[in-house]
Amino acid sequence: MSALTLRDLTVKRGDCPVVDNVSLTIAPGEVVGLIGPNGAGKTTLMRAALGLLRSEGSSSLLALGPAERARAAAWLPQAREIAWPVSVETLVRLGRMPHGAGTSPTDDAAVHAALQRCGLESFRTRSATALSGGEQARVLIARALAQDAPLLLADEPIAGLDPAAQIQIMEVFQTLAGEGKAVLVSLHDLGLAARHCTRLVLLHRGRLVAEGSPRDVLAAQHLAATFGISGAFVETPSGPLFQTLEVLR
Repeated sequence: MSALTLRDLTVKRGDCPVVDNVSLTIAPGEVVGLIGPNGAGKTTLMRAALGLLRSEGSSSLLALGPAERARAAAWLPQAREIAWPVSVETLVRLGRMPHGAGTSPTDDAAVHAALQRCGLESFRTRSATALSGGEQARVLIARALAQDAPLLLADEPIAGLDPAAQIQIMEVFQTLAGEGKAVLVSLHDLGLAARHCTRLVLLHRGRLVAEGSPRDVLAAQHLAATFGISGAFVETPSGPLFQTLEVLR
């Protein structure tokens, strides 16, 4: 059973398709990296899959009612805004709202696990608005994790984080997949995408250009046609790492 199925998904701005006839299936146990240059349609695809934008085609999530959809999929948008000076724990606990009041022992356990996974245990009582931008990003990720949904859609969640935090969050996503959840994450860091994602999906001008293993998707012809760069996998004691080499002119 898939966690998300998109069939011929199309989103138009006027007569211009921003997402153009994309079909995609994401299964439990996968971390699927959604990659592509700026304006490729990554954010639009995620929002349409959740029913946040009008679209043509179909998304399996749209067969669910709003309450059931909120329990089936957690959404971590690219925009990061914390409007109220609430404690970190209070903000993370908001992720439990689809499940009820958020005060049960199950809720407590989910909040504690999310804080722990994001390295925020010592931040529990601090005001969320008093944190740095990178720390606030981790708090919002923890809120999404506390939702404990079988599917997580995360739009550029590691942008602006320091290198250690970026790796930590990607490892959290891998752990979620190991627990049987599914993750769709948009990324610009191709090295981290290649290292931590089960599968990559490459979009360009709204179309699905390539889908498959990191080695297959980050092939020379795809890099040149979509990003205008060259790159290569380098063998290291820790395993193969992808490295961007140069801009093609």
